[in-house]
Amino acid sequence: MFAVRGSTMTSRPTLRRPSLSILTWVMLAASVLLVVLGTATSGLSGLLLMTGLIGALTALYALVTGRKSWATIPSRKFAAVALAGSLVVTIIGASVAPATVEDAPAAASDVSTSVPTPTPAPTDAAPLDPDTPSGASADPSVVVADPSATDLVATALLATLAVKGRAAKTGYDRTESFGSAWLDVDQNGCDTRNDILARDLTNIVKSGECRVLTGTLQGPYTGKTISFMRGEDTSSLVQIDHVVALSNAWQTGAQQLTQAERESLANDPLNLLAVDGPTNSSKGDGDSATWLPPQKSYRCAYVARQISVKASYGLWVTSSEQDSMTRILATCPEQRAATSGFAPAEPAPAPPVESAPAEVYYENCTAARAAGAAPVQAGDAGYGRHLDRDGDGTGCE
Repeated sequence: MFAVRGSTMTSRPTLRRPSLSILTWVMLAASVLLVVLGTATSGLSGLLLMTGLIGALTALYALVTGRKSWATIPSRKFAAVALAGSLVVTIIGASVAPATVEDAPAAASDVSTSVPTPTPAPTDAAPLDPDTPSGASADPSVVVADPSATDLVATALLATLAVKGRAAKTGYDRTESFGSAWLDVDQNGCDTRNDILARDLTNIVKSGECRVLTGTLQGPYTGKTISFMRGEDTSSLVQIDHVVALSNAWQTGAQQLTQAERESLANDPLNLLAVDGPTNSSKGDGDSATWLPPQKSYRCAYVARQISVKASYGLWVTSSEQDSMTRILATCPEQRAATSGFAPAEPAPAPPVESAPAEVYYENCTAARAAGAAPVQAGDAGYGRHLDRDGDGTGCE
């Protein structure tokens, strides 16, 4: 028989799970919610940024106070490590965040790069053509005395324009300043919008003599082909652009023009192009220093047209505008300006000049009576002392 030795049973220690406080659960839930929101709004960047910030604040609290905080950080040593790791996560989150790019106006001189973007401003896009076109307040006319004077190389014509700063926009109103859109300034029975559509579109179909119903536009600003169809929701896809925006014209000399001259400027085919609506809206009232056509091959013709309009109507350019135009035309030195089809205004007739009365002389009272002038008062034509012997101021009594 084997003897059974008595043995002493050794009890193992019981492992206790750490008890989490209510504060820990609340802070944990809030942290998870913030991380979810950050991820939803900014993706991976938001996830890392929110996680890093929560960790950094929690670790910093434990490091400064020596308390475990809601995250039960056991010591300051662990808190320092957690703080460093949280900062690294925050930096990574910031580095992967998408950059915010603001569209600043680019220099128009950079012909080979992006198109300058103007400061957002109300456009001069006019409403659709009226049912019945109205006539202008006077015959169309340009300001320049001889329209053929603009038939030059564009750089030479640019050199003739005055250079000044922009005047205040105070008082500018599209209708009050330049007349309602669109007028029949050339008195052909059609409003200007339909005149330009008929000029710039191909394969057009009209209703009657004037109204363009459909057509095809080869957009000069973009080079894209646009199918035009008249309709409430489709007509605005093709707009008529003022090459020199009316607001810009107002600030560069048009305030000094007569109402008839401003109406001519607003309806002169030289200053009008059919273009696609969105591109026209992006232009706003920008000049060549802040906006150029996206199609680079058209920029020389565009700038030359602006110069032609400004020369025809006595407008000036700003220094930045002049610099931009000069740089653009340097790539096409032979680019010619254009001439308006409007004639200069007839000069106002000179007021009639009253001729001085002819010298009257009566040899004697017999002659005065024969002329029906007797008696002759002092100050009357023909009065003389030889007719007034008694000197009382009345001759030939």
